[in-house]
Amino acid sequence: MRLIVLTPDEHLFDGPVSKVVAEATNGAFGLLERHIDMTAPLVPGVLVYTDAAGETGYFGVDEGLLVKCGGTVSVAVRRAVRGRHLDELRRRVRAEFLAVDEHERVARSALARLEAGVVRRMLELERGE
Repeated sequence: MRLIVLTPDEHLFDGPVSKVVAEATNGAFGLLERHIDMTAPLVPGVLVYTDAAGETGYFGVDEGLLVKCGGTVSVAVRRAVRGRHLDELRRRVRAEFLAVDEHERVARSALARLEAGVVRRMLELERGE
């Protein structure tokens, strides 16, 4: 089976795997080679895979979509971080996801100030000020 992991910015992984475990909105599930084709909306969490050599790998993923079609499992998520061990993954997720969350918070705050300024100006125009 082939696993492909994509974010809007990069192609993170493309390789042979024997097993994929992920978490969807209705719970966790596992996929093997002969699993029926399916799609699943993913929730933020850990995607676990076993590669062709029997090694376990991990991705910390944000929300996204998993599609299994034939022998290919494609995962498209907003953000993802790869790690070989859960401790490493935890550190990387904290560092990368929290940094992005802070940038998003600042952007949302700036947008709210902009919207408030537009509304204030519209009210001033209505009053003829």
